[in-house]
Amino acid sequence: MTSSLIELNEVSKTFGSVEALRGVSLSVAPGEMIGLIGHNGAGKSTLFKLMLGLLTASAGSVRVQGVDTASSAFRQVRRRIGYLPETFVTYDNLSGLEVLQLFADLKKVPRGACAGVLEQVGLSQAAGRRVHTYSKGMRQRLGFAQALLGDPALIFLDEPTNGLDPEGIADFYATLRDVRARGATIVITSHILAEIQERVDRLLIMHSGRVASQGTLAQLRARVVLPSTIVATLRPGVVEQAETALAAALAPLPDTAWGLAQGPDHASATASGKAPAGQQLTIACPSGQKMAVLSALAGLALDVSIHEPTLEQLFLGHGGAHVHAH
Repeated sequence: MTSSLIELNEVSKTFGSVEALRGVSLSVAPGEMIGLIGHNGAGKSTLFKLMLGLLTASAGSVRVQGVDTASSAFRQVRRRIGYLPETFVTYDNLSGLEVLQLFADLKKVPRGACAGVLEQVGLSQAAGRRVHTYSKGMRQRLGFAQALLGDPALIFLDEPTNGLDPEGIADFYATLRDVRARGATIVITSHILAEIQERVDRLLIMHSGRVASQGTLAQLRARVVLPSTIVATLRPGVVEQAETALAAALAPLPDTAWGLAQGPDHASATASGKAPAGQQLTIACPSGQKMAVLSALAGLALDVSIHEPTLEQLFLGHGGAHVHAH
């Protein structure tokens, strides 16, 4: 027995002269939710297919639930895995219920489970309609339903919110929370990075077939050392006092800077500069110095907001220490 539900050891995959994956090692614990991100061509889909046993590694080993995915024994394991591909294609002339019953037969799941799963994803009212009448979002919900059939302990979701409106996305993650509460392990990819950054336990950033970095959002922020941004609306007549206080607080940090927008009449101001006092200060500083900045501004600001680096900034490599005026 192993404590990892998924175990990859120095896995590589080549297609002719193209090396899609290079030396990928990965361990996923039971109950974990992993977010997999990377540019198109980074190797995400190839990694998914290897973990599903749809591809065989050129080098290294892939084990899921303790079974090598290249072995004949993995066929039985795969029946207990849920998978939603990036593009879910099915028979348009069947009803939603008939499509789900087809997948139930393939997974050896009782057909009686289909109605409950359709209700779970919000398709009960459309169960008898032909799939060709479904919107893109409804087709995506149907794909999610087939992935949930049989209460799988392991679920792979490839761009699962494609075609969903904001309400559909909220419903999807609410359902996913319920699935997680039952102990499922989930691996998810998404190009909408803001969606997953606060919802997963761990992030894996893939680049050119390798795992370039992994960890929690906080750990990734600490490694890249992107600045936090603090925007302060100042009280009238305290500009010089604020600048002096910040200079004293941040003197040991030459890469920290700040800028002032003097209000709607100032040449550098925009609509966002129309604050009650007409003056805003924007400070980009190392995350560990936020309290020093806030202490320096105590009693001098009418309002303060703090903006941490997003997953998108981490992923795209944006966010050097800089200041901009509103």
